[in-house]
Amino acid sequence: MTDETTLPPNLGAQLLDDFLVTPGPGEPGGVIPMAPQHITGLGIGAGTVYLADPAAGLLRPLTGGPALPIEGTTAGSAHRERAVRAGDGEAWFPLVDGEVGLGVLGVRTAALDRAGLRRCTLLAALLAMVITAQRDAHALPAELLRALLPPSTVYSSQVLSTAVLEPAQELGGDAFDHSLAAGALHAAVLDASGGDLAAGLGAAVALAACRNARRCGAELPELVVGTERALARWFPERAVGGVFLRLELASGLLRWVGCGLPTPLLIRRHQLVPGALERPPEPPLGGDAAPRELHTAALDPGDLVLVHTDGAAAGLGTERLVELVVQALASGAGPGRALTDALKAAQTAQAGQSGQDVDDATALLVEWQPPAFQEIGATVRHRAERTNR
Repeated sequence: MTDETTLPPNLGAQLLDDFLVTPGPGEPGGVIPMAPQHITGLGIGAGTVYLADPAAGLLRPLTGGPALPIEGTTAGSAHRERAVRAGDGEAWFPLVDGEVGLGVLGVRTAALDRAGLRRCTLLAALLAMVITAQRDAHALPAELLRALLPPSTVYSSQVLSTAVLEPAQELGGDAFDHSLAAGALHAAVLDASGGDLAAGLGAAVALAACRNARRCGAELPELVVGTERALARWFPERAVGGVFLRLELASGLLRWVGCGLPTPLLIRRHQLVPGALERPPEPPLGGDAAPRELHTAALDPGDLVLVHTDGAAAGLGTERLVELVVQALASGAGPGRALTDALKAAQTAQAGQSGQDVDDATALLVEWQPPAFQEIGATVRHRAERTNR
């Protein structure tokens, strides 16, 4: 190992400076010379960057060579668990964007002390930043929609809403929106037909029209009609599936309109409630902007509502999708991680079906917990702790 005194006095600043001044790599492959160069410079060993291909269930090295299975390998464990894994002269560091796993940094070394572990962790974080900034750099639909999507999570003391979008190859026609205003959660999940630029433009128009109507104070039925009119004006040949919902935070009253996407799912006490929100299907947006049916349901404190596109359940089925989400939440994973892992499993299952194209997969999970419910839960936990002392 290299002696600590030979390293830059401010390792983080030195690495960040090197990344920032590297002339235009242009794509994730641009990190190929970066990782080995910095690993060697840090005196740790040799290393390789692997990017995840969830549809194929593989980790693919940027330098070429054999891919590694995600299932059943130490590298795959580091990627799935978002944790450092080591063994047999190798260490694997997850490359993560928020709660989304990008791949792993593999380091071949005889041993890693505490300082070496810290350096590799820092390097992996910087590599993830570069890859995130560069991926889809040349995909216009992806660039268009990424600029419009809101943060993946919005929350208050009464509600938590988390959305995840897993593109099949590059982001196309899927989109989501959620915000808190006027004592309610407003959310939408969209799926424009096709995987081309027009699909991205159609989803962008629907997203903008939806937001504009909401900010103008439109009720849910009028919001849907206005969104469909915008599509009819700008993209009359493009169909867009959608689910639009509003949750009253004080009462737990859920209102929604479904337009060609699967019906929202109700998860109560860690189990799917079959048919709880099932309603007659309606066609996607893109017709004559006729009023749609407004549906309502009363949530219980702690209920989860899952909204998803067709690609989220393809290959797995609805019950298995819910099962994966619930299992991940029960194990302590956050909603973003739970959704990400479930959607990647769905895409892997699609890829394993002969002749099945892998579709974009998007899901939004809403949890309602009014303050009174939170206070009761805190009291119960406090009593249990006193009893167990």
